[in-house]
Amino acid sequence: MIEFRIDRRSGVSTYVQIIQQVKQAMRLGLLGPGDRLPTAREVVEATAVNPNTVLKAYRELEREGLVEARRGVGTFVTRSLASELTAVEAPLRRDLEDWMSRAKSGGLAVEAIDAVYVAVRDEHFHVEGPNAS
Repeated sequence: MIEFRIDRRSGVSTYVQIIQQVKQAMRLGLLGPGDRLPTAREVVEATAVNPNTVLKAYRELEREGLVEARRGVGTFVTRSLASELTAVEAPLRRDLEDWMSRAKSGGLAVEAIDAVYVAVRDEHFHVEGPNAS
């Protein structure tokens, strides 16, 4: 089951962080069709966010066709966003893990690693601005 980590200093609204984390887990194959998301109460207990915030995120995921709420049972993932290329054991992921390990052992702080990653990603995908997709 997914455990949400809310960063209140990120500037990203809490409900968007929940949506992003669910989608990330789906892309990595950690959540797949039939998996149940934590109940709003479970998320509230673990993160101290407002239950309406959790419900708003879950409604948005449902609107996007990624989850289905079943009254009295829970909210379940309805489809997969994972691929063989994004799976935990994928060769590209292992390459990135190796690079990350070398960067860390080379003395780069997480902020520097993030900066390098974002710069290279943006060069390859021609991203403009911090929120371009």
